[in-house]
Amino acid sequence: MGLKIRLARAGAKKRPYYHIVVADSRSPRDGRFIERLGSYDPMLPAEHADRIRLRAERITHWIGQGAVATDRVARFLGHAGLAPMPAWREQPVQSVPKKKAQERAKAAASA
Repeated sequence: MGLKIRLARAGAKKRPYYHIVVADSRSPRDGRFIERLGSYDPMLPAEHADRIRLRAERITHWIGQGAVATDRVARFLGHAGLAPMPAWREQPVQSVPKKKAQERAKAAASA
């Protein structure tokens, strides 16, 4: 059973609120989970104290049990100092021009 620490959406339409949960990787996003580890309220300003709430001792317990955090939750844990900060790319790999476009750009630059 693969364990994930991930976000489960709650809240009303256009008013998102997320619970940080540990769940089996096969269970649905908002479905069954094992334990609630915190919450994330994206509607609050970034500097607000209650924007991200984490239960540090339980998170370290589940990471010790082999749970893997998703990208967004890994950033939260990195900022809180509970895990190493993940590498974050500013430009996704998908948006890089393809091989032929790079060749055309190189040919235009040399001409």
